[in-house]
Amino acid sequence: MKNKDNRWPPYLLIGPAFLVILIFVIYPMFSAFVRSFSIKGGGGFTLEHYTYFFTDPIQIQNILYTLYVVLITVILTFIISFLLALFLRFSKSKLAGFMGWLVLLPRFVPGMVAVYSMILMIKDAGVIIRVLDQVFGIQFSLGWMYNVQGIITMNLWFNIPFSTLIILSALSNVKDSYIESLRDVGGGKLHILNKLILPITYKTIIMSMTFVYMGNIGSFTTPFLMGANHPKMLGVGLYDQFNSYMDYERAAALSVIIFLLSSFAAVVYIMSNLKEAEWERS
Repeated sequence: MKNKDNRWPPYLLIGPAFLVILIFVIYPMFSAFVRSFSIKGGGGFTLEHYTYFFTDPIQIQNILYTLYVVLITVILTFIISFLLALFLRFSKSKLAGFMGWLVLLPRFVPGMVAVYSMILMIKDAGVIIRVLDQVFGIQFSLGWMYNVQGIITMNLWFNIPFSTLIILSALSNVKDSYIESLRDVGGGKLHILNKLILPITYKTIIMSMTFVYMGNIGSFTTPFLMGANHPKMLGVGLYDQFNSYMDYERAAALSVIIFLLSSFAAVVYIMSNLKEAEWERS
């Protein structure tokens, strides 16, 4: 009887956290899902809101544009972050130590400040253009404002430090003795990368890229301030549906679509965990 009575304290301890998740996460998600199938004005069931987003040419372009921006961001973030993390982990130079501190800097800069700072740098009358013109006499325009290049550049600024730190933490598990052992049996750099580093860091890399994907699929601040009027990323489109058009049913449907797009990354992450044992056997 005593053991049975002791089983309740853990549930009581997690009760407040579960209640917060229920009120602020689960209930809004359920409410948005139900409303996305509701006829405007109340009552009834309809698929017209989803039909609109998957048949209207403008909305289709917004979805494809968002996926393009996010996928390019994920790919570039992975390449740059992985190479940077390798450099920080295995280089003993002073430059590596300096860059290690530099990587931490963006984590302490508020997002809005970072976006406006980037705008001041890359806009047509920005710092880069004026320095090239006044100092070097070169008239040049980046043309990165209000297009995909500017959004991706800003996304990389936010995500590379985050991903680098996560991958670097995984690389700390790669002991120098492991590398020396492989070198002693004739393993080259590619062999070490394929047989040692990737199997150890594979799960962490997937987790990092999952966070990058999910963090950008519904992003608002950067595409709102630096993006064009058309096409728009889904976060800005959701703002328009909710705030400009006050079409709450379509806004709910778009929220569900964003959630489903985000869930793809979660599926990839879960599948990578299931395949982890296979990596270990190889």
